[in-house]
Amino acid sequence: MEISPKPGSSLPERIGSTPLVRLEQICALPGITLLAKAEWANPGGSVKDRAAASMVADARDRGLLTPAKTLLDATSGNTGIAFAMLGAALGFPVHLAMPANVSPERKRILRAYGAQVDWTLPDLGSDGAIRRARELAGNSPGRFCYVDQYSNDANWLAHYRTTGPEIWQQTAGRITHFIAGLGTSGTFVGTTRRLKEFNPAIQAVSFQPDSPFHGLEGLKHMATSLVPAIYNPHLANRALEVETEAAYRMARRLAREEGLLVGISAAAAIVASLKIAAEESAAGRQALIVTVLPDAADKYMSDRFWEEDGWAYSI
Repeated sequence: MEISPKPGSSLPERIGSTPLVRLEQICALPGITLLAKAEWANPGGSVKDRAAASMVADARDRGLLTPAKTLLDATSGNTGIAFAMLGAALGFPVHLAMPANVSPERKRILRAYGAQVDWTLPDLGSDGAIRRARELAGNSPGRFCYVDQYSNDANWLAHYRTTGPEIWQQTAGRITHFIAGLGTSGTFVGTTRRLKEFNPAIQAVSFQPDSPFHGLEGLKHMATSLVPAIYNPHLANRALEVETEAAYRMARRLAREEGLLVGISAAAAIVASLKIAAEESAAGRQALIVTVLPDAADKYMSDRFWEEDGWAYSI
C-alpha cells in the first residue's frame, strides 16, 4: 500500500485547553485568588504553540505557505520552536532568525526539529532578528513565506478564539483581573479583547521589562524596541514594569514554595500579579486574578540565576 508523505497530523488539535493552576503558597492574601494558565502543557511546551498554529493555518488557507515555500520568521525562541515542531509534523521547511544568545536548550530543540537558523547579534535582541528576517524575505520573496508574528493578526486571534474563552469558562466568569506580558503582545491583545467582550469590567494589566537591557526572554521594552503592529496600548487598564532580578527571585521561589519550575517571563507574570493582588487585598476587595505562564523552566536551567541566593550546587 502506498503511503503519501505527511498525510496530515493531529498535532494542532492538541494545542490549547491548558489547565489553570492555583498559587496558594505564593499568594496567601485575604480575598484573593491567583490562578495561572499552565501553557507548558501545549505539545511544544509554550503558549506560542497557539499563535504559531493559527499563523500556519492562516498562511496555508490563503495560499501563502505552499509546498514550494519555506516558512520564515524572527523569534526569540518559543515561537520558533513551535514553528519548527509544526513544520516537522506537517511537512514544510522552517527558516528562523534568532539572537545568538538564546539558551543552549533552545538551540538544541531547534536542531532536533531540523529548523535552519540565522543567528543574529545578541546586543540587538529580537529587533536584530526581525531586521534579518525582513532582509531574507526581501531578497528571496519567491523562496519564503514570511509570517511576521509581530504584524500578523492570526497571532492575537489565536488567543481571542482560544485563550480568552478558556479562561472565562475555567473561572465560571468570575475573573476580575487578567495579567500578561508584552512580547509580540498577541497573548495580551487577543485574550483581553475577548475577555472584555464577556465582561467590560475585567481589569486588563500588561507588563514589560523595566529597562531596555533586561533578561526577560520573549518580552519587549516597548519604549526602545520595534513596536509590534498588532500591539494596542489602549487595551490595558494598567501597565506595569518588572525588574529582571525580581523575576529571577520569583522563579526560585516558585520552585521551592509551589513546586513549579517556570520560565523567566512566567516568573515575571507572578511578580506583576502579586503587585495587583497586594493592592486589591489592602483595599479590602475580593479579586480573582488570572495570568499566563508562557513556559516551564526546561529551556532555562543552564541560566546562572538558579545558582544565586544560596542555590549553588555541585555534582
